[in-house]
Amino acid sequence: MQKDKEVKTVGLGFVDALTLLFIALKLTGQIDWNWFWVLSPIWISISFLAVLAIVILLIGRIVDRM
Repeated sequence: MQKDKEVKTVGLGFVDALTLLFIALKLTGQIDWNWFWVLSPIWISISFLAVLAIVILLIGRIVDRM
């Protein structure tokens, strides 16, 4: 019998690290971007997940009708 292994992740993900980098660069004056673009990794990720959820829901409805 195998024992269940517990996996723990520590640290930031790519999107989190990129967002923090952009914020730090903006606050230190290294980049002169609009805040919309500084926070873009967050809204791009949320938009991708929303589109993915909509596609999954649409596929589920199509399969249910068959």
